Amino acid sequence: MEKIQHRHVQVRGLKLHLAESGAGPKVVLFLHGFPEIWYSWRHQMIAVANAGYRAIAIDFRGYGLSDQPSEPEKANFNDLVDDDVALLDTFGHHKAFLVGKDFGAVPAFLLAVVHPDTVSGVITLGIPFLIPGPVGIQFDLLPKGFYILRWAEPGRAEADFGRFDVKTVVRNIYILFSGSELQVAGDDQEIMDLVDPSTPLPPWFTEDDLDVYATLYRNSGFRTALPVPYRCSPLDYGVINPKVTAPLLIMGEKDCFIKFPGMEDYMRKGIVKQFMPNLDITFMPEGNHFVQEQLPEQVNELIITFLNKHFI
Repeated sequence: MEKIQHRHVQVRGLKLHLAESGAGPKVVLFLHGFPEIWYSWRHQMIAVANAGYRAIAIDFRGYGLSDQPSEPEKANFNDLVDDDVALLDTFGHHKAFLVGKDFGAVPAFLLAVVHPDTVSGVITLGIPFLIPGPVGIQFDLLPKGFYILRWAEPGRAEADFGRFDVKTVVRNIYILFSGSELQVAGDDQEIMDLVDPSTPLPPWFTEDDLDVYATLYRNSGFRTALPVPYRCSPLDYGVINPKVTAPLLIMGEKDCFIKFPGMEDYMRKGIVKQFMPNLDITFMPEGNHFVQEQLPEQVNELIITFLNKHFI
């Protein structure tokens, strides 16, 4: 990780933590998911920098080493979009290529739709085109006890997570979501109860990796990480007739997200292309929800090939 530098930048009244690698005018902005953090892009940042791009990965507001907003419970995706725009302005860059994973895909899509002049293209991992609100996830079709519904309840995940130390919470989430099944708790369970404590970490995720995540989440906690994304996704962000150009979707065949209601048809039958007419989709047969950490060399090759083709 010696090729990755760290600093804080003042953005909209908060100090946001940035990890950077490489230099030059071609900026690739990496947007993490949950329970991920800038560190989840460690493999991609170095590869992209070595390919001639400037890689920047942020900790979203309230995550990791970035400041908490004054009212975390009111945070939403628009805050992340506005932070990204302000960040690019701070650097004097008028355009960037966005790479979003998990819920980090949502501000990437919103940014591309609302501020298209700032976006050269969008690559997402694990999430096809989704805008919060009417064209987003159909919450009414999710099974009772599903993790998204549980974590959307104010206080419920806090109580569930609070039974364990932060390291155990992150360990459990990585174990749970490395699998291909939907995570649904019974009436007498919470989501953390779904993990057998004797289950080992996935082979591509080391104890050292876990220590990094645990240290970062000990700093931030989950005060903002639960409202964003889980409690702000049903909001209507007022986007009408969205379209995104130069998009790539990298999807693991064993990603549990494929089993969300309607998602497989949405991707495989091309319904998603009504929003992204020139979408390229790559399905990775062994890929899971954390595909960029699980299969970094393959993901890096896909990203760099796409950047070289589309970055303008």
